[in-house]
Amino acid sequence: MPIIRADTGVITQINVFTVPEGGQQALIDLLREAAMSCRGIPGWMSASLHRSLDGTRVVNYAQAQDQAAMQRVFEHLRGNGFLDRNQALGQAHPGLYEVALTVE
Repeated sequence: MPIIRADTGVITQINVFTVPEGGQQALIDLLREAAMSCRGIPGWMSASLHRSLDGTRVVNYAQAQDQAAMQRVFEHLRGNGFLDRNQALGQAHPGLYEVALTVE
């Protein structure tokens, strides 16, 4: 389950993909496959996939317990060809983040 709280040490990768018309579902399917393959990696926590209502973007919000765990996830994804396959389906704009503040 995603954790959105400050001062937890959790690292979040937010990756916004720009996709060609009609390309959202193919990328979502691939990102789902990638996320399912990460479930056994120590420190992996969750992935949440979002599709824009205008059909042009997909956002992947993925979390790991810390930076070392996120690095293990990246190594797994790279080693299994997921990053290359993602590039074929959309233009990625990734970033790593920590929660600074939540207002409830």
